[in-house]
Amino acid sequence: MANAALKILTRSSNTLKCGKSFIPQRNLNLHEHISLGLLGSAGVKVPKFGVAKTPDEAFAAAEKLGSKDCVIKAQVLAGGRGKGTFEGGLKGGVKMAYSPQEAKDLAAQMLGKRLVTKQTGEKGVMCKEVMIAERLFTRREYYFAIMLERDFGGPVIIASSQGGVNIEDVARDSPEAIIKEPIDIMKGLSKDQATKVAKGLGFKANNLDQAVDIITKLYEAVLKYDAVMVEINPLVEDSAGDVYCLDAKCRFDDNAIFRQKNLFDLRDWSQEDKRERDAHQFNLNYIALDGDIGCLVNGAGLAMGTMDIIKLHGGNPANFLDVGGGATVNQVMEAFRLITSDDKVQAILVNIFGGIMRCDIIAEGIILAAETLNLKIPIVCRLQGTQVDDAKALIAASKLRILACEDLDEAAKMVVKLSTIVGLARSAEIDVKFELPL
Repeated sequence: MANAALKILTRSSNTLKCGKSFIPQRNLNLHEHISLGLLGSAGVKVPKFGVAKTPDEAFAAAEKLGSKDCVIKAQVLAGGRGKGTFEGGLKGGVKMAYSPQEAKDLAAQMLGKRLVTKQTGEKGVMCKEVMIAERLFTRREYYFAIMLERDFGGPVIIASSQGGVNIEDVARDSPEAIIKEPIDIMKGLSKDQATKVAKGLGFKANNLDQAVDIITKLYEAVLKYDAVMVEINPLVEDSAGDVYCLDAKCRFDDNAIFRQKNLFDLRDWSQEDKRERDAHQFNLNYIALDGDIGCLVNGAGLAMGTMDIIKLHGGNPANFLDVGGGATVNQVMEAFRLITSDDKVQAILVNIFGGIMRCDIIAEGIILAAETLNLKIPIVCRLQGTQVDDAKALIAASKLRILACEDLDEAAKMVVKLSTIVGLARSAEIDVKFELPL
């Protein structure tokens, strides 16, 4: 039970793990104030709030709320904001303000500054907006989420009476506190199911109907907006007994962009790596990492396995790059352009298993990239599957310094070795030329 709950909750954070690097999946992630606005428009009870891009706007937003106290929340696409640190020294990206002037002062310390959290890395993420929300005096806090989960073959409700904290820790330490309620995607969420979850969380007669209504409307929002996850942490009961969604994190299926164009137009590209933005234009899945070995792979699972085997042999992947099953020659060349735009990259491993993706297309793209981009770092290439013989012939005929390996283990060992050599040569400012055979 504990392992199953922890497995679901760990995956629900939408990260893939490779060694010590965490790789976000490519689902649309929107700022909290947008998610709260979407839920509010779906009839879900949320606190009153405003959004500010300048300290003066923060002052005006706090005044408009008309309450003595308000909460200032940095709008960055990263978790752990409350325990983060701004580059100017301010501790915490979620702060209380007891007057409009204090809201203005806090906003001035957040806006235009980078916030470093456990999820951002050392560079942090730029805060360009803050949300000014009314303060609710909460009596109880709960965790609630609806997510698509493979183990259940569809959507599942994950909930706990222990909200407002790191839910993965609750799943690990107190698995009995986790409620899991699968939803039949064809039948939808029944009132009995919503009531069962609400009672399981501990809602009583005075606000049980409110909780059931919110749970029902959250599921309706999942369907309406093609969400792959709606996470409320915390869902709260305030001092008057009313139920609110105090915080919202929503992610949306990238495959639904044709239905949700207005939603996808709200994506904040400033929060993402420039190379990731460029990759999106060419329909490539690219995530920057902190290593020195570039990876070009087809298929997310194969990409993860490739990065794992690089780590196994002592190397560090510089990126996650999945060209998918239908890449063109130009897409492959753009993939190389993205990889080599990272100055840290010292060698490239191409690992392709040709099923839908033909190996000869990949080979043509590699050759075009090597010639067009004047690549001066070693490329190790392991190709298997459809049209592999044609691909090998193309590479051999190109007379380029591309090292072909039949075995993935050997390819990984080779690329780690070459990356080390290039790294040492760069440190000594030596121009290394790679000739075949090595």
